[in-house]
Amino acid sequence: MQLQTLYEQVIQHPSSDEIQENANVDGKTPLAKLNRIASTAAKQMMQDLLLSAEVKQAVDDNLIYIHDADYYVTGTTTCVQLPLGRLLTTGFDMAHGTIRPAQDIRSALALAAIIMQANQNMQHGGQSYPMFDYDLAPFVEKTFQRQLKKIRVLVPKWSNRQKRAYAMSETYEMTYQACEAFIHNTNSMHSRGGGQVPFISINYGTDTSVFGRLLIRALLEATKAGLGKGETPIFPIQIFKVKAGVTFHPTDPNYDLFQLATEVTGKRLFPNFAFLDAPFNRSSSGAPEEEVAYMGCRTRVFENRQGPASVVGRGNLSFTSLNLVRLALMTQSLDRMFALVSTYTHLICEQLLERYQYQADRTVEEFTFLYQHVWLDGQTLAPSDRVEPVLRQGTLSVGFIGLAEALIVLTGHHHGEAELAHRIGQALIETMRTVVDQYGEKTGLNFSLLATPAEGLSGKFTAQDLKTFGSIDRVTDKPYYTNSFHLPVDAPVTIREKIRLEAPFHALCNGGHITYVETDGALAGNREAIEEIVRLMAASGMGYGSINHPIDRCLTCRTEQTIELKCPVCGGEEIERIRRITGYLVGTMDRWNEAKRAEEQDRVRHATATDSR
Repeated sequence: MQLQTLYEQVIQHPSSDEIQENANVDGKTPLAKLNRIASTAAKQMMQDLLLSAEVKQAVDDNLIYIHDADYYVTGTTTCVQLPLGRLLTTGFDMAHGTIRPAQDIRSALALAAIIMQANQNMQHGGQSYPMFDYDLAPFVEKTFQRQLKKIRVLVPKWSNRQKRAYAMSETYEMTYQACEAFIHNTNSMHSRGGGQVPFISINYGTDTSVFGRLLIRALLEATKAGLGKGETPIFPIQIFKVKAGVTFHPTDPNYDLFQLATEVTGKRLFPNFAFLDAPFNRSSSGAPEEEVAYMGCRTRVFENRQGPASVVGRGNLSFTSLNLVRLALMTQSLDRMFALVSTYTHLICEQLLERYQYQADRTVEEFTFLYQHVWLDGQTLAPSDRVEPVLRQGTLSVGFIGLAEALIVLTGHHHGEAELAHRIGQALIETMRTVVDQYGEKTGLNFSLLATPAEGLSGKFTAQDLKTFGSIDRVTDKPYYTNSFHLPVDAPVTIREKIRLEAPFHALCNGGHITYVETDGALAGNREAIEEIVRLMAASGMGYGSINHPIDRCLTCRTEQTIELKCPVCGGEEIERIRRITGYLVGTMDRWNEAKRAEEQDRVRHATATDSR
C-alpha cells in the first residue's frame, strides 16, 4: 500500500472498517492509528520476505487468510494457557526485579492481573487461566488461616466453632473484594496493541474443596454485581466447566455453583459453558491439569503429540483460514469442491509449517517472560536457546469460514435447511480434518482444525468475492460470511434444532469450536430456561457453548431491560448496549465494523428450549 493511501485511510478520512477491524480497540486513538500504520508495514514485510509464491497467490486470490499477519515477522505466537498456580507459588522475575510468592488471596489475584499484563505483549492473541479455582484455592486457605490466627488472639474465649465461622466469613469478604478488584483490573489494563485491554479467559467450576468453592462463589457474585456503576464486565471471558458427578446434577457437590453460574449468565452473558463429558473432552486421569479448557471465543489446546494431554503451559502458535465460499463459487461442482478443499488445506498446512519453522528459530531472550515462565518446560532453556523445544507443545490450526454460504452455492440450501446439505457440510469439514491429521502424523506436530472466529475477516472475504462474482442471493448480497460451521444468524430454527445441527462439527474442530444460542431479553431473569439450554448442549455432545441475549442499560436511570430507542422509565436516550461479537462482549456498537453490524442486525432470536419441544 502506498504511503499516501495509508495516510488517507488511517489519518485523514478513516472509515469504520479501516480502523475498526477489532471492536475491542478505539480506532480513533493515537496508539491505535500508529498500530495500524505499523501493522501495514509489517504485513508488507511478510508478503515480500516470508511467503512462498504459491501461498502469496492463494492470499491474493482471496482463498486463504493468514491471521495476525502483522505479527508474523516478530516470530511470536497467538495464545497460551498460563500456569497460574506455579507462578503464584514460586514467584517470578520481571524486567526490574523479582516478584515474591503470593501470601493470601488478595495478593494472589493482584498478581494474577499483573501476570496477564506482563505476558500480553509477548504474543498477539488471548490468554487463559485453565484451572482458576484449583490454582487460587490454596491462597484462599492461607487467608482463612491468617484470619483464624488473628481471631484466636483477639477473642480467645470464643469456641473453636465461633472462631472458624468468623474467620470463614472474613475470608469470604476478602475473597469477594479480591475478585472484584481482579475484574476491575482486567477491564482497565491497557497493555495490548492499539490500547486494548488483554483478551483474558478463566476456566473454573470443578474444584469441590471448601476454599475452591468459596472462590467460585465469590467470583460469580462479583461478576453479577458488575463494575463501578453496575456495568457488565467485558473481561475476563468466564468459562464454567460442566461435568456429571461434580457440577451437573442436583446431588453433585458443585451443583449449587452451576445454578449460580446460569443465573449470572442470564444477567452478564458470562460464564460460557465447557462440557467435560463430551467424548472428545474426556480426561483419562481426571487431574485438574488434564481437564479440558478453552480460550476466549473458542480456542482449544488439549491433545498433545509431544506428551500427555495437558492444558497448562501450552497454546496456539498460529492459524490460517480457508474461504470455503470462494472455492464453491469457483467450482460449482461437488467433486471439484472436495478436491480443492483438500488441495488448499494441504497448502495451509505447508504455510503453517513454514511459519512454525520461522517461530522456532527465535531465541528465548526475545520473549523472556513467555518462554522462561509460562510455556511448558521453558525453565529448561537458556536465554540464547532456540524456542523450538517448547513450541512443539503448541498447536498449528487450519480454520475455515462460510460453510453455510458454500453449501447454498453447491446445493441451493445451507445445512440448517436440508439434511443432504448438512451431510455434505460434514463431509467437507471431515475432508479438512483428514488432511490436518495427516500432517500431524507426518510431522509429529499438533496440527488441528479450528472453527474460525471471524471479525474483520468476515467482511474482507465477502467484499473481494462480490467484486469477482457479483451479487448472489444469500451468498454475496450481504456484507459478511457466516462464521465457520455456524448456521446463518437469520436461520429460523429453534434452539433445539440449532444445537442438534451444529453439535457434530464440534468433534471435527479439535482446535476450537463453539455454538451460540440467540435468545431475547426475557431470558435474563429465567435461570431455569438457561439451565435447560445448557443441558441440551451437554446432551448433544458439543464441547463449548454460550447463550446470547441483548443487555441494554439506561445510563441515566440505570434501568436494565430490553430497550428499543428510549428508556421506558425515564425517557433517556443514552443506552449502553452489550452484545457479543466473535466471542467477547462489546459495550458500544459504533466500534463494530460494517460487516459485523450487519450481522448483528440480521440475528434472529430463537424460541426457548421449552417452546422448541
